Amino acid sequence: MAYIQKRSNGKWAYSVSAGIDPLTKKQKQITKSGFATKKEATSAARKVEAEVENGKYVKETKMTFELFAQDWIKVYAQNAKISSVRARSKEMKHFISVWGSYPLKKISKQIYQKRIVELSEKYSRNYVSGIHACGRMIFNHAVEMGMMKLNPTENTHLPKYQAKVEDIENQEDEIKFLEKEELARFLRLADSDGLEMDYLVFITLAYTGLRIGELLALKWTDFDGGKGSLRVTKTLYNPRNNIKEYELLSPKTSGSIRSIRIDERLVKMLKRQEIKQKEIKLQKGSTYVDNQFIFARNDGHPQLRKVVETRLKRLLKKSRH
Repeated sequence: MAYIQKRSNGKWAYSVSAGIDPLTKKQKQITKSGFATKKEATSAARKVEAEVENGKYVKETKMTFELFAQDWIKVYAQNAKISSVRARSKEMKHFISVWGSYPLKKISKQIYQKRIVELSEKYSRNYVSGIHACGRMIFNHAVEMGMMKLNPTENTHLPKYQAKVEDIENQEDEIKFLEKEELARFLRLADSDGLEMDYLVFITLAYTGLRIGELLALKWTDFDGGKGSLRVTKTLYNPRNNIKEYELLSPKTSGSIRSIRIDERLVKMLKRQEIKQKEIKLQKGSTYVDNQFIFARNDGHPQLRKVVETRLKRLLKKSRH
């Protein structure tokens, strides 16, 4: 039964028994004060007693949002790819920047929805959707850990985006697809004016539909000249564009693991690349880092994504003149 008392400041408080603490073996008490009347304190105490009796009582944490978010990302990182952890860390900063020192338990549905609206006025729908997904994971974890009663992200909707005329016009300049004739012209230019490996890189990308990360992760064991195929099982992750600080990650989904048929022309080009690479290895000797990458630099390390993107822009610019 709850104990109701009047404090020296004139406010009312309650104390409710929550059973025996299994660790300390002592009686646990749930207390709260600040009620204006005895009736209010009694009513609140009865609700807590009912929650305790039904096993639904949650003692909400006093931890700040930032501290909890930092704890959450450590848990998330245990079962996620480094690229996903990096993306989530970036996304949660959009919440930490405004709620950092704010108590986690005080973030309500209204507060959360307001923040999503603010972000939607600055960023694209896809990016805000990613931030919202991160927010849902953080607060789901808080509820699962018994640190919050309600998840403030539930039933939150992204605002509708109304594209502006200037935005639509700008999108036309950002189209990244080439028509058949444009692609043919681009590949001819890559062959005649391209730098080392440019033609092989871009014709492989064009004929296979590979992502750049998948292409750069290809090894000679993934190439079957007899069957005319490339096996895609990994992607290169190198956010800092450092030739030595890269990782090979599994594709984002199991469906991304696949075998791609390639024509005889590309098979012959890859075989020539293999012969050329062996010659480079002989020339470099022990300084060559042989990790069997098909699209390796002259030191054996996989080519940098930034280099591929820079060369692509260079050739696209030349093809338009």
